[in-house]
Amino acid sequence: MTDPAAVFKALADPTRRLLLDRLRERNGQSLGELCEHLAMARQSVTQHLDLLTQANLITVVRQGRQRLHYLNPVPIQEIQERWIAGFERPRLDLLSAVKRQAEESAMSSVPTYAYTTYIRATAEQVWQALTDADLTARYWGHANVSDWQPGSAWEHRRTYGSGVVDVIGKVLEAEPPTRLVLTFEDSPVEERRASVVTFLVEPHQDIVRLTVTHEHLANLDTFNGISSGWPAVLSNLKSLLETGDVLPQAPWDMTISHS
Repeated sequence: MTDPAAVFKALADPTRRLLLDRLRERNGQSLGELCEHLAMARQSVTQHLDLLTQANLITVVRQGRQRLHYLNPVPIQEIQERWIAGFERPRLDLLSAVKRQAEESAMSSVPTYAYTTYIRATAEQVWQALTDADLTARYWGHANVSDWQPGSAWEHRRTYGSGVVDVIGKVLEAEPPTRLVLTFEDSPVEERRASVVTFLVEPHQDIVRLTVTHEHLANLDTFNGISSGWPAVLSNLKSLLETGDVLPQAPWDMTISHS
């Protein structure tokens, strides 16, 4: 769990809350974009962003020469689970109110989802876990099948011999062992833009930082679904690489009543 003291310290400053609000309005902004309309030097904004990153409230993703900043909802979710989840009725009322407000505001675009986790493994081990059909079947319940060359198709196949394909896509970029970019769609719909998933593997000594971004999502229901799905899958992957086995129960089977 992220250090709550770091999270609360990061949230205590109004400038840092403003930066989070700007990312909530439009995720994936560069430093220059975030500096716009702020009456302070770029160095000062950078210091605020560093504190937000240290608190794991922001994930930084490199795209070419740019460093893009994304909201990371995990620390807030952990605080909610620790201090708020016990008050079930108020929490559900609040979530319903937020959902209604979101629907009424008719958002013109769906935010990009970003998730970061740290794994005690090598970049090569993480890459193998992302691309080996047998390994993905162990921690995901589906085998990801492809030759993983740019332009190739890939399939998310059910295990246990059924062979049913639940997700299809195309490999857009493959730079082993650090970067993999895929289109991700449950069915081919020509008039709808496919969503895109990027896996970024950054090694540092004995660990790696794995960042997953999922963009061009169809709607808020899809965003809400993957917001619980990706953490479950990546937690299972982390467990497999660090302990040699997946979690004792499938994490995606957990419901609110289990929290």
